[in-house]
Amino acid sequence: MSETPVPPHFPEVLELFALTGRFVSAAHYGSGHINDTFVVLQDTGAARPRRYIAQRINDRIFKNVPGLMDNVRRVTAHLSAKAERQLTLIPARTGEPCARDNHGGWWRFYDFVEGAHTVDRVTSEAEAREAARAFGDFQAQLADLPGGRLHETIPNFHHTRSRFENFRRALQADTAGRAAEVKPEIDFAFSREADADVLLNLLANGEVSERVTHNDTKINNVMLDDVTHRAVAVIDLDTVMPGLPLYDFGEMMRTSASTALEDDPEPAKMTLDLRLFAVLVEGYLSSAVGDVLNATERAHLGFAGRLMAYENGLRFLTDYLQGDTYYKIKYPQHNLIRTRTQFALVRSIIAQTPAMDRILEKFRA
Repeated sequence: MSETPVPPHFPEVLELFALTGRFVSAAHYGSGHINDTFVVLQDTGAARPRRYIAQRINDRIFKNVPGLMDNVRRVTAHLSAKAERQLTLIPARTGEPCARDNHGGWWRFYDFVEGAHTVDRVTSEAEAREAARAFGDFQAQLADLPGGRLHETIPNFHHTRSRFENFRRALQADTAGRAAEVKPEIDFAFSREADADVLLNLLANGEVSERVTHNDTKINNVMLDDVTHRAVAVIDLDTVMPGLPLYDFGEMMRTSASTALEDDPEPAKMTLDLRLFAVLVEGYLSSAVGDVLNATERAHLGFAGRLMAYENGLRFLTDYLQGDTYYKIKYPQHNLIRTRTQFALVRSIIAQTPAMDRILEKFRA
């Protein structure tokens, strides 16, 4: 991924925020692909410069930036009252949690979380356990968030029925003329349609509850202590909004217990690692959220991973049928390859469901 250059008008952006010290430098930071992120160094007279994270928010994806930032303000304030090392927003000089520059860009600043790092993929059981524990604690800590329901920063983000209907419309339109070449993928998508409604029906029947959830539970959104390698903070709060805890666990399972990259050109390599699944369950249910979830939510943890793999496969297939208008691609069949890996993961999870159920039985409330 190419680095985003610091914009020429960045000194004007700095003036919008109440930062400490004198500006030293700014540079591209991290591996995120939605917002533009920079690390900013400020000279405060101390031996080491003070570091901040500056982000230009992508308002093409997040169309209600004030609503998004109201969520972030509320969540970070609530979490900071419960734990020391959390994301801390630096207010704009207006007192608002973000500011808009003269070019129309929306900006926010955080204190840099020192002494911690992120990893892009799980490389050990310990990392998987820490990610699961961190996201479980995150959900539990926000269970008593005051102030009413959060804004939906991306409506219907994990509403699988909506994702399926988007796929159906893309297939009917076939604007890129690709439907004929992806018949096996289309057939598989239709064969699993009933899965789209399982969790939504449980919600409608009151068997599971809406809570505050992260909705993007990849391990690179957990900061690990440089020395102890324990989780210290959950980051990337743009998709924190009302949702189901099962969506969070399912996305974590999809990304942290899978055996191949999302775009591996050999889909057969994509399977569920049962050992890592067990570790995720252990870490998640041993966190504070273990006392929050009900029996139905616990019983559907394995299904949640299957659903998230299916949903992401639908999204990739939809984008391929529409001519690759949403996801960034590196070659013409990139989204098709992503579709195939996700559907391969669905098949693997289905095949291993009895073994997964035996693991979950050990943690039955």
